[in-house]
Amino acid sequence: MARLLRGLALVAVLGGLAVLAGSAALQWWEPPETAPVTADVVANPRERVRVEVLNAGGVAGMAREATEVLRDGGFDVVEFGNAGAFDRDSSLVLARLGRVDLASMVADALAISTYQDEPDSTAYVDVTVLLGSTWDPSILIEREVERAQDTVAAPPPEPGWRGFLSRLRGWADGLNQAGSQR
Repeated sequence: MARLLRGLALVAVLGGLAVLAGSAALQWWEPPETAPVTADVVANPRERVRVEVLNAGGVAGMAREATEVLRDGGFDVVEFGNAGAFDRDSSLVLARLGRVDLASMVADALAISTYQDEPDSTAYVDVTVLLGSTWDPSILIEREVERAQDTVAAPPPEPGWRGFLSRLRGWADGLNQAGSQR
């Protein structure tokens, strides 16, 4: 009987040490940070969207700025430069191969409201962007600022036992949510 009690005491002591070691380790453990979820329009990585960007408004550097925005969004800008004339005030996105959905994605990425289907069998691009003189890239910056303000950062974890219990509750809640989604 004494041997059984010593065995149980040993198991209890080892269990207590494991709990203490685990709580000490969790005190400094932080969950991995996740990137904020945004509704950015990004081209499907499996689908290459070839885009031509033309400055049709005569504002210097406009085609280059739009090219950078599109490339950052995952689009393949294969050509950019000046249009044949600088007579456009408003911007227009043209679907060259009948894919209006691609023109819509490009238009949204550049905050351009007008897009249409204008097939061109000689074009080597899916979409042509005609930038008018009123296109303003600062609209894109304002849109990003609004999205950043909508993203709320989680407060830093509390130190000590309260922090441990808080993280443990968060972990358990995550397990409950994952289990209820099945």
